[in-house]
Amino acid sequence: MMGKLRIVFMGTPDFSLPVFDCLREEYEMVAVYTGPDKPKGRGRELSSPPVKVAAKAQGIAVYQPTSLREEAERIGKLCPQAIVVAAYGKIIPPSILPIPSLGCINVHPSLLPRYRGPSPVISTILSGDSITGVTLILLDEGMDTGPILSQKETPILPQDTTLFLTQSLFRLGANLLLETLPLWEKGKIIPKAQDEAKATYSRIIKKEDGEIDFHLSAEEIYRRVKAFYPWPGSYTWWRGKRLNIRESLPLSRKVKGKVGEVMALNEPSPARVGVKTGEGVLGLLRVQPEGKGEMRGEDFLRGQKGFLGSILPNSCCC
Repeated sequence: MMGKLRIVFMGTPDFSLPVFDCLREEYEMVAVYTGPDKPKGRGRELSSPPVKVAAKAQGIAVYQPTSLREEAERIGKLCPQAIVVAAYGKIIPPSILPIPSLGCINVHPSLLPRYRGPSPVISTILSGDSITGVTLILLDEGMDTGPILSQKETPILPQDTTLFLTQSLFRLGANLLLETLPLWEKGKIIPKAQDEAKATYSRIIKKEDGEIDFHLSAEEIYRRVKAFYPWPGSYTWWRGKRLNIRESLPLSRKVKGKVGEVMALNEPSPARVGVKTGEGVLGLLRVQPEGKGEMRGEDFLRGQKGFLGSILPNSCCC
């Protein structure tokens, strides 16, 4: 194995941990930058980001600035040969980009230049893509616009949610880093400029994006249920309370009734209750009533008199 590179790692959530782990095992991690501690739970006690917990357990120095604008001098003194960024959540300022000799390398969970920006995995699922992947780029001053070092594709499975796919992509990114860094260090990789003509951008997702509009097709709502899991979640309203749709199934059958009408479903559908949409029927496999645990759609139907035949709203009714 070659002499160990000096690396600064920047990441915050749990799905960036595979990248942290592979770098820690193979290279000299001189410091970790992660997000600030945040209040969590009913007691609103401060909770540390998963990357901080992991770094502290390994005795690695951890920094949690609210911004990196004043960090160039400290990072410079660490003398990193590379800075690796994986879901850090903050912009890397121009003053830091030239510090490491091998650059600032970002692990991006899409096949750039497709889905630049803050929500690439959600956008991938919403678009109904069958293939996605991970891209390693050298950061520049743009939004995910830097040259590509390497990419790897992976199929999207029908049951993939944003949570599961994000975890899978960062595991894939960790393996790709281990393949790419030695070649990049030896000068065996020529960075490839992104094709701007093929660039697309994802947007910031808001809490209200999760509210279901049953005038959409069953297929589109189905994609949203997967894309918005675990946040912001997909939901409608029943008797003034939020009803979360955790797992659904699009059915192409044509039925009479009003958009939003709840109806019983029979074999061969695995769902026993569904909602008429603008096109097709959305089968409700698993739901979560406000303040309660998840349950099968048929169990919710069994315990809620009046749910069958009701018209679910397309906007908040409370």
